[in-house]
Amino acid sequence: MPVISNPYAFNEDELYVDLRSIFGHSLFLKCEGFNFAGSIKLKAAVEMVEAAERDGVLRPDSILVESSSGNLGVALSMIAASKGYRFLCVTDSRCNLSTRLLMEALGSQVHIIAGQEANGGFLGARIDYVRALCASDRRYVWLSQYTNPNNWKAHYRRTAQEIARQFPQLDVLFVGAGTTGTLMGCARYFREWHRPVRIIALDSVGSVIFGGAPGRRMIPGLGMSMRPPLLDDAYVDEVILVEEADTIRACHRLARRGFLFGGSTGTVVSGAMGWLAKHDTRGLTSVAIAPDLGERYLDTIYQTNWLQGLYGEDVLADEPATGSLAACPTPPARSPGRGLQLGNGDRAGGGQRPQHQNRKA
Repeated sequence: MPVISNPYAFNEDELYVDLRSIFGHSLFLKCEGFNFAGSIKLKAAVEMVEAAERDGVLRPDSILVESSSGNLGVALSMIAASKGYRFLCVTDSRCNLSTRLLMEALGSQVHIIAGQEANGGFLGARIDYVRALCASDRRYVWLSQYTNPNNWKAHYRRTAQEIARQFPQLDVLFVGAGTTGTLMGCARYFREWHRPVRIIALDSVGSVIFGGAPGRRMIPGLGMSMRPPLLDDAYVDEVILVEEADTIRACHRLARRGFLFGGSTGTVVSGAMGWLAKHDTRGLTSVAIAPDLGERYLDTIYQTNWLQGLYGEDVLADEPATGSLAACPTPPARSPGRGLQLGNGDRAGGGQRPQHQNRKA
């Protein structure tokens, strides 16, 4: 019987759902939402905060500040409340209302950015606001999930090893891409493992992480409007881009069988099932990471008026959520420094069907 004294000490790491009975293909879905923060972001939050404490960056009078679309903000709110820090989450209008209310209930302050920066979208505007805060008051400490190596190290040390223990014959791993902390941590671990594992990244259409064209994205979680500094393409074998409409269909298909998952999970499942439908899966062991649960999406993904207003009345047409994979042009070569640039002074610590990119011959 687990007995804990702080909320971040508990995280269920051995729960998997076999999706064969729902989608027709065997896929073991690693459920990361069963902790007091409700998502996989708890791992990175703990790692970044504890590293900042060890390095002397966080002091009793410090004010944590972070840019987040939601889940990391909740995790940091919980940790800050437990440790006695003040926390300010800088988010934007896409943040779910329930997520914002949850952060405020935990004692955090939430600042919502209304406008978009010309080239960086909402994310660029959020980061500009965080930079200005840090420049105005040295008590503010920005952990910077976008550049902090402890983001990916948390998943190298924990998530990947949890999967390896349960699936020693793993062949394919599907991982959603946002800051790419989870993706890079798992990919680095399995690159060093005793057998080859194919790493497939799932991203939202409209995200520019892997060089795609920017577009509207209304579901928070995966995707970015800038190239993540943590990303190293060499560790990724394939990329699948998923339309938000297919994300929604996957979520509702799961919900009809009693599994209420969040938007990031819907994207991962939709893209993974599309890939599995195009390959010979006999004897193949496949795992996907489900970052979150669905309660925080009740007023968006699971709300009919919201869905129909943004995606049309037929968005929930009864069809398989395993869209076909079409060839997608390989993005142009990029220099390592391209994308989200953080200066030396910065403190570190969502039409079409899924599109497919081969990363390696």
